Amino acid sequence: MAVVSGLSGAGRSVAAGAFEDLDWFVIDNLPGSLVSKVGDLALSATGGYERVALVMGGYDEEVTQEIEALRAQVQDVRAVFLEASTDVLVRRYKSTKRRHPLDKEGNLIDAIEAERHNLAPARAAADLVLDTSELNPHQLRERIAWHFTDPGSDSSMRLTLLSFGYKHGLPLDVDLVFDCRFLPNPHWEPDLRPLSGRDEAIQVYVLQRPAAERFLRDLEGMLLHLLPEYQDEGKSYLTVAFGCTGGRHRSVAIAERMAAILEGEGWRPRVTHRDIDR
Repeated sequence: MAVVSGLSGAGRSVAAGAFEDLDWFVIDNLPGSLVSKVGDLALSATGGYERVALVMGGYDEEVTQEIEALRAQVQDVRAVFLEASTDVLVRRYKSTKRRHPLDKEGNLIDAIEAERHNLAPARAAADLVLDTSELNPHQLRERIAWHFTDPGSDSSMRLTLLSFGYKHGLPLDVDLVFDCRFLPNPHWEPDLRPLSGRDEAIQVYVLQRPAAERFLRDLEGMLLHLLPEYQDEGKSYLTVAFGCTGGRHRSVAIAERMAAILEGEGWRPRVTHRDIDR
């Protein structure tokens, strides 16, 4: 069972559609106070549904307690929280001309920040936090599909390797962040600048440095130690992020190489490059 909450305008309706596309039984715009009751009814009904997604509408102070109550009743409950930056939410509301549910006095920014504060406990209780600031609806649907398509084992942890550029902002929905800006920057080489970290010339330039080799060797040892520990603790999702200045060269090359290393050790990481095309 999945329980989806999050900021207004962050993509709850898109998430509901994504779960429907995956053939989940979806109840949308559900008051938080009904989560445990409705979840229990959906699973215990005649011919009960195997996969149920409860998408909560707006803020409800009981949401955290309801999620915990549901977890006490149901063995596998995964809570998802959707968020986005304030400036992105403002642009989304202005483009749709919808009114924010907490905007009573015409101050949209205050309403967004108030809801962010109110929902902080729900965010803290979530198994998976998705920042949708840089995602269009299609990309959000893909992200939901990847996280909730059966990987073949209930004990599998979904591992994501993410590259990004610091000048475009830190990603919000990550667990571990590694700074790759200590490596020489291919941006300053005219012949390499148009390429990306997926290209062999960039990978040779970045990865064959002694500093990069030591970094990857040490990181491999650390991740191979940490990943089973996270999985044994019951963590369903783990995102490891690699950052460089623009997110096009060094972080991409490191993420691709680390993905290949982990695949050789039996892990199946998803690799995404947030800023590669900027």
